Amino acid sequence: MPPSALGGECLQLYGCLSVSRSPQRRVRAQRGVWVCFRPAARPGWLRRAWTGPRAPGALRGRTAAPPHGPVQRPPHHGGHASPVSRDMAGGPLGPAAARPPQHGGRPLAPAAARLRRRLGRPPAPPPGRRRSRPAPPCPCARGARGEQRSAPRGAMGRAGRRLPALAALFYGALAALVLLGVRDVMFLYEENRCSMTYMYEYPEYLKIKLPKKTARRYPAYELYLYGEGNYAEENKNLLLTGIPVLFLPGNAGSYKQVRSLGSIALRKAEDVDFKYHFNFFSVNFNEELVALYGGSLQRQTKFVHECIKVILKLYRDREFAPSSVAIVGHSMGGLVARALLTLKNFKPELINLLITQATPHVAPVMPLDKYLTDFYTAVNNHWILKAQDLRNLTTLSVAGGFRDYQVRSGLAFLPRLSQHDSALSVVSSAVPRAWASTDHLSIVWCKELILATIRAFFDLIDENTRQITEDPKKRMSVLNHHFVRHPAKMFEENPEAFTNLTGTFMWITVKGSKWTYSVYNDSDGKYFSFPLENHRKSYSHVYCENSMLDTSSWIYGCMNTNSSMCLEAADLSWRAELLPTTKVVMLKLVDYPSLSHIVIQVPPAVGNKYTLGCEFFKEDSRTVQLPVTHLFSFGLSSSKILLNSTGLLYNVQLLHFNQIYQAFKIYIDSHCQSLRERKPSVYRLHIPWSYEDSITVAKVPSHAEISARLHIAQPPNDSSLPELNIYSSPDCQYEVILKTSLLQVLGQIVRFHAGAFPVYIVSNILLTYGGQLSTLRATGQCSDFSLELVRTAKPYKVEPLISIVVFLQGFNWFREIWESLSLPEVDAAVLSSQDAWFPLVSLILFLFGTGIAYWSGIFFSASLRLFSSLWLILIRPTVLQQDKLITPRRLCGMISLALVSWTTCGAFAVLIIYLQYLFKVVKLQVTVRAEQNMHNGDSGLSKETSQNSSTHTVKAQSSVDSIPEATQSPSNSKTLAEAVNSLKMHITILNLFTWIVLLSLPSLIYWLKNLRYNIRLDPDPCRSTAVILICILEILMNSSTSEVKSSKLLKIAAKVPLPLSVAMLAFGRMHLYRVPHFVTFSLLLHVLCCFV
Repeated sequence: MPPSALGGECLQLYGCLSVSRSPQRRVRAQRGVWVCFRPAARPGWLRRAWTGPRAPGALRGRTAAPPHGPVQRPPHHGGHASPVSRDMAGGPLGPAAARPPQHGGRPLAPAAARLRRRLGRPPAPPPGRRRSRPAPPCPCARGARGEQRSAPRGAMGRAGRRLPALAALFYGALAALVLLGVRDVMFLYEENRCSMTYMYEYPEYLKIKLPKKTARRYPAYELYLYGEGNYAEENKNLLLTGIPVLFLPGNAGSYKQVRSLGSIALRKAEDVDFKYHFNFFSVNFNEELVALYGGSLQRQTKFVHECIKVILKLYRDREFAPSSVAIVGHSMGGLVARALLTLKNFKPELINLLITQATPHVAPVMPLDKYLTDFYTAVNNHWILKAQDLRNLTTLSVAGGFRDYQVRSGLAFLPRLSQHDSALSVVSSAVPRAWASTDHLSIVWCKELILATIRAFFDLIDENTRQITEDPKKRMSVLNHHFVRHPAKMFEENPEAFTNLTGTFMWITVKGSKWTYSVYNDSDGKYFSFPLENHRKSYSHVYCENSMLDTSSWIYGCMNTNSSMCLEAADLSWRAELLPTTKVVMLKLVDYPSLSHIVIQVPPAVGNKYTLGCEFFKEDSRTVQLPVTHLFSFGLSSSKILLNSTGLLYNVQLLHFNQIYQAFKIYIDSHCQSLRERKPSVYRLHIPWSYEDSITVAKVPSHAEISARLHIAQPPNDSSLPELNIYSSPDCQYEVILKTSLLQVLGQIVRFHAGAFPVYIVSNILLTYGGQLSTLRATGQCSDFSLELVRTAKPYKVEPLISIVVFLQGFNWFREIWESLSLPEVDAAVLSSQDAWFPLVSLILFLFGTGIAYWSGIFFSASLRLFSSLWLILIRPTVLQQDKLITPRRLCGMISLALVSWTTCGAFAVLIIYLQYLFKVVKLQVTVRAEQNMHNGDSGLSKETSQNSSTHTVKAQSSVDSIPEATQSPSNSKTLAEAVNSLKMHITILNLFTWIVLLSLPSLIYWLKNLRYNIRLDPDPCRSTAVILICILEILMNSSTSEVKSSKLLKIAAKVPLPLSVAMLAFGRMHLYRVPHFVTFSLLLHVLCCFV
């Protein structure tokens, strides 16, 4: 305890710097040193000192001066303290007071000793000669007049600790929602109901020799002819007599994908004794990534034009020489086929039929470069503006449905303005006799779809020319027959309008409104006649179904009758529709005023069993309206109806179901009164404004689950309602329950807007980067990435301005001003025109981007720490030192990388500078960790030493007169603090740069794949940006925050990321290649801050 003989008060200072009003009178104290003053001589700065019996290094609360006698403070140790005078070792705060006393030479802490040896530093002096360590910053210097409230500090500390935890929990929930949406898109789809196609003989691909000029201009591309067995041998001499069909593979696709079409077409030709057959050609595009790099799309288009010329030359001087080629394009191959019509020297009559499979016609899936978006703009504008000139070209686009998560079906529909009479878009789940969703690759080998395509090809043949017909109306009729509504009959171009019902069949008249008939081993044919005269008064529709799925006619409309039979009838079987288990027909009686009877033909059935049924009904009695639940009901509420089935068909209209962000689960429970065997029920979700129906077959009784989602939103001028058609069994009860599916809503958001996630993530990181610069300017310290993201990444900073601009663009005056400034159109407005935008989607995407940015930043920092730990184990760390921004060696490296970018591939140079930057950051992390570990070791030793030190007392006047040299703060602590700040800033910049590298990666892969053909990538979307980034990052990787803090441009550099983030979200959603430009501009200002 301090001696009371001094008659003063004593204070033990723990690393606290107490400063008087005069700048010349200041005291520095080592840990655990007691300073005593006479009551009369107690200086003013002591009244503002932080006192109180707290732990060493902790903050002390301020206490008032004692009114009576000296204030005694407990000593640091239990031993009695001895007085200290000015005669002892140079004054009250001289070496004797600043150094702890000798205590037997306690050895240095092992961890600190090891770090000093690895850093190449001399060992620390023994405790008796220990260097003076800088004291921690005094908390009393933070407040005005050295005051700080200590009472609420515990609550503030707890709140400060809770904030990161709450932020991690919130952003973790956002990231989990994103993962749930991704899971719904990529995994929770219907099972694959496609059958595999097989070759009966070994497939062969005969390479077609191209003209030397073409082969020299396109060395990476080739043309092949498909064949099998004897057919391949016959075609080796290229004496071809068939109908040419050219297959174009898509993104990273192989020319061998033609084998499914070629093999099934060969089997079909054998069935008709090769009266007609097809020659399938395929183009080898070297499996280029054209969906991610658009620089080669124009080159592929020109090569396909040359291939068409070569193919038609092979048929020269043949008896039935073709004048055109049919094209089947998978994925981006379909877009290349459409682009043929944009070539100046291309003749449109060279192709008359185009079938595309899972082709993104509307927009690219990932618009990663300008060449890709420009190519799309040119093709779609041409097809819209020249739609009347393309009427002779028949186009069919087949989408894969929800199984295809690479190309959503909405992108596969041809642009709306080009939907003329010769264009058709369907989803594979709605194709008759397929009724199956396909993924992006299985669409080229799905047997059900390939059979529909080949049947359509053979029905398109003109018997006179033995080529595909030149009549566009017939082509559309064939495609509608096989891909839209199949009547369960063989295609006939001009079916007979009337027919005579002859034969020895028995005629039976049915007068009831409901009729069901089962046939089993019936050797006698029958005609069932339904008089319409009485039914017209009571009913509006007639519905009939037949479970025999043959292609013969079975239902007629009687035009002329006698007393016993129908003499002349119209074949109504062409009005039927094929379903998986039955063929059905529904007729509106008002549309057939001339019919007197409906006649059902039942042919002899030897060994067959099937059922027929007919009923008359009013439309209102079989139509039920079911309002869908609200989006934000989250499945907690439901809509329910109960159908007591007495008929064969019910239509459930789904009210307010018209937007792409809506997603529902429909549960159908069927219960029957008897246990007899019944035909399966068929449930069809019918979307009237697009061909995207989905069909589910369920046994009765059963529990069925149907997902209700849209590929295309309802057009503004369409008032039709989606329907759930229930082809039911009589005497059964159906309960229909509809609930909102939150998981599928998230899946729809991911499905439609996953391509924009990089924009929102980089925007959040850029806001955080600006916040770190602002904090550096205000406090001189760089904040942590995750904490700054929580503070600055707020949607209200960016979203309102974009919404206002989109709203104002609805006015002509604002649009004219916008166009006069040559500003690009806001991406949100474009998405709205494509019906891919909906309320609050931008806010949701921003929050999703924040969650991903938060956890990706944590993962990135953790990865750097892991690498630095491995480095620290394997390699000796270096000493912290300040690097020069530019040296001759670095300047040469910068020029070399710029030349690499200009002569080879910009993305390759960007990757090199990224790896160099990553190496620098990891190296800095290693050095900082080594220094921190050494300081921690020294602190531990100091604490051990202080426990055995003596307590010293000094006089007040002596304490302010002496400023010993040994107690000055060394510069290495300041250097370490600056290194930590620089490390935080470098991690954020590296995080930004990582996304730039990821966005430029496809062009790098394309360049590496084609390196054997050309060492220079041309065109290169990253070349100019790469040169700028190389110069910027070469400087930034050697910079520190100490150079930036004093910059005059720091204020501007800290404020620029906010408008850049707004511009990025406004113009980068559909143009991802613009994202590096915004980041580059922000980093360029950072570089200027290092010099100005």
